[in-house]
Amino acid sequence: MGRLHDQMKRDLELKNYSPKTRSAYLTCVKSFALHFHRSPEEMGDQEIREYLHYLLTDREVSQSAMSQAYSGLKFFYETTLKRDWDGFRIPRVKMRKKLPVVLSQREVQTLFSVVKNLKHRAILMTIYSAGLRVSEAVHLRISDIDSQRMMMRIGHGKGDKDRYTLLAKRNLDILREYWREYRPLDWLFYGQSRERPLSIRAAEKVFDKAIHQAGIKKPATLHTLRHSFATHLLEAGTDLYHIQHLLGHQSPKTTTIYLHLSRRDLVK
Repeated sequence: MGRLHDQMKRDLELKNYSPKTRSAYLTCVKSFALHFHRSPEEMGDQEIREYLHYLLTDREVSQSAMSQAYSGLKFFYETTLKRDWDGFRIPRVKMRKKLPVVLSQREVQTLFSVVKNLKHRAILMTIYSAGLRVSEAVHLRISDIDSQRMMMRIGHGKGDKDRYTLLAKRNLDILREYWREYRPLDWLFYGQSRERPLSIRAAEKVFDKAIHQAGIKKPATLHTLRHSFATHLLEAGTDLYHIQHLLGHQSPKTTTIYLHLSRRDLVK
């Protein structure tokens, strides 16, 4: 699907989708075409329904993979081929509501205490203290740290949106200590080369090692620190409106999940 691939790629770029989303959507449509050994231009509702059912029942893919396949095919047929997409004839799989894992404040303190490497402790504390996504943390630049206003600028967050979030004093202290020892030039957390940011996978490995050393048995991931940040703010009395903007959520509905996680509200 060379011509259609290039056309869809151009449409995704014009819509300003992130490189990660562009790659995922293009892969979804390519897999769809390979499944039937036909050009997707020759197929329609029946083949789409059959393929999505195959992913669900035969491949038993995850809910996120199902949603991604649906969205990728919908974009291709609606935007690239300019065809009508009937949500009744091609229903989206209902997503199961799953509450995220949250660490207690004591568990967070234990986690930081076992990390002896200053750079590793600095990036984990920054993710938690500012409520960052890992992709946002590894792409921080020194110029994003505003110690005068005690704020942190997040450039090109999810949806390519910029925002400001908190810079806690303790976080600033460890960042200054880290800067004195590592002397980053542009990227705050650089990788093997000072000219390139630390990779997401490298940051995830730091967290995985720390969670094991801390003896925490919860099925936590690096993103758990972001969930913990929001939940702890809510328990401390911060309103949902401010938490929404600190996290960079487009819709307040996304932020209301933390109402289900807050111990303060459960105790009440």
